[in-house]
Amino acid sequence: MIHLQQVSKLYRTDRVETTALDNINLEIGKGEFISVMGPSGCGKSTLLNLMGLLDAPSSGSVALDGKAIDRYGDRALSRVRNERIGFIFQQFHLVPDLSVVDNVEIPLLYRRMSNKERRKAALAALDRVGLGSRTHHFPTQLSGGQQQRVAIARAIVGRPNILLADEPTGNLDSQMGDEIMGILEDLNQKEGTTIVMVTHDPRMADKTHRVVRLFDGRQVQ
Repeated sequence: MIHLQQVSKLYRTDRVETTALDNINLEIGKGEFISVMGPSGCGKSTLLNLMGLLDAPSSGSVALDGKAIDRYGDRALSRVRNERIGFIFQQFHLVPDLSVVDNVEIPLLYRRMSNKERRKAALAALDRVGLGSRTHHFPTQLSGGQQQRVAIARAIVGRPNILLADEPTGNLDSQMGDEIMGILEDLNQKEGTTIVMVTHDPRMADKTHRVVRLFDGRQVQ
């Protein structure tokens, strides 16, 4: 489903060239749940950005279902990101002035759907993560674990077949982390969602199908 071949990513300034990723070769099959581990600054988030079509490699190729992303125009890339890829972040990134259900609806604003259809899909996603009773609350009225559940509902409301999660349990205590991990496992097992999760927690990584390890931008065993 996701294929990276000899992928490198460089960041350049007038004086410095930094290698974020160096010659990464990785294939992720449909329905896999993998974790990406490594020390801070080793390229984990950069790898997710490339998989999520938010950035392009400096060299090498990134392909989705056998089609290299450099064959897509900007509009096509935006459509693929919106329809096929869901993003979950450590910091939640919820809009504080919007209710929970309005936050979840945001990805659907870019689709041709009626207000009624969007609301129905958002409510179903919130039920899926156990927050059906909190739809009209605001993010500041929720715990960290509940806010992450809202973020997951927002990520899955468009029914993407790929979820990219950047430290989704990093700001949560162990109990809340386990609950979030349970939701991700359920999505993978019951919905067949392909999940790539960045984590520093070996206990969470042990629950995934396999672990990809990075060090100084290189993939290591």
